[in-house]
Amino acid sequence: MPTETETASRKGFAEAARQWLEENVPERWRTHRSVMTEEEGYEIRREWDRQLHRGGYAGLSLPKEFGGQGLDVAEEVIFADLAGRAQAPDGLARIGRILTAPTLVAHGTQYQLGRFLPKILNGDEVWCQGFSEPDAGSDLAGVRCRAVKVDGGYAVTGRKIWTSFASVADRCLLLAQTDPAAARHKNLTMFLLDMKQPGVSISGIRQSSGLTHFAEVQFDNVFVADEDRVAGEGDGWKVAMTVLANERGGVEAASRYVEIRADMDSLQRAIGHLPEYQRQLEDYDSRVELIRWQVMKSIDYDKDSAEFLKAASVLKLWWSELWQQIAELGLETADATNVEHWRLQYLETRAASIYSGSSEIQRNIISERILGLPR
Repeated sequence: MPTETETASRKGFAEAARQWLEENVPERWRTHRSVMTEEEGYEIRREWDRQLHRGGYAGLSLPKEFGGQGLDVAEEVIFADLAGRAQAPDGLARIGRILTAPTLVAHGTQYQLGRFLPKILNGDEVWCQGFSEPDAGSDLAGVRCRAVKVDGGYAVTGRKIWTSFASVADRCLLLAQTDPAAARHKNLTMFLLDMKQPGVSISGIRQSSGLTHFAEVQFDNVFVADEDRVAGEGDGWKVAMTVLANERGGVEAASRYVEIRADMDSLQRAIGHLPEYQRQLEDYDSRVELIRWQVMKSIDYDKDSAEFLKAASVLKLWWSELWQQIAELGLETADATNVEHWRLQYLETRAASIYSGSSEIQRNIISERILGLPR
């Protein structure tokens, strides 16, 4: 549990962050983002990354010696919550800040920390995450993208899919197979791959909602240097678990909670007076608040990695499936005033229970690693 000093410090941080967001969130994003082209949205999101850095809100929980602010995960969650409520943009550099940076702090070399962290934090370099594959889905141990040892590095050949920000990414946090003869979980290696070199082909994937958040990426004999390998050859599974713990943890869940809370409030305003939906709305509302409660519980454990993992492990499962159910009810009961919103939310949330690890994978993790059940 936080001490009185920590609680007072967090209140001071929250008040300063709230004021900064009020003064800095672009008004055009608040009022016109639904009618912007993707290019306009990207430009605002790229500038938002720079504003975060100038304001001291990039890398809140990274150690100061690596360019961060040296705060706890609690401040990261508080800021994500406030940013969602202030309708702040989701920066293009978020994968670098949330996933790559803490992974390099945990596993990277001094060269990698010095080369990549400054440009991640100031928004100069955008990152994507090369984990999912067409034939492997969420089964990371089954990836087939190959990295073959060559003089001075590796030659990468294979495909990745559902890769967010690939079309604008400068670097890819890439998981590849380096030893097909090795046992599962021992045959993978993590790389920091340059996306702007010959041999990298990117094909945007237009979603049912009309947006193109994702892309398929083809690597054709692409070079990655030895100095851009994270940890040892064959340590990719261990490094990937660090990445996923951040991706499925409290910061991501806090930002999702804000969006789900807004949809839940909208739904209650629209159909809360109809008795036939009372029980369903009460159930959904309780589960939305349970996510908030669990997020706050998890950050109290952020200095105890084992307890933090237990507390955070259910969050991705909870918010992804509940958000789909809320969107389904919204679309089912929509009228002319809100049908476009609910149609978009329904289509967008179809992927929520798949990306960042499918619900089936999440249930396996909880049953095997948290509850200790047999495989």
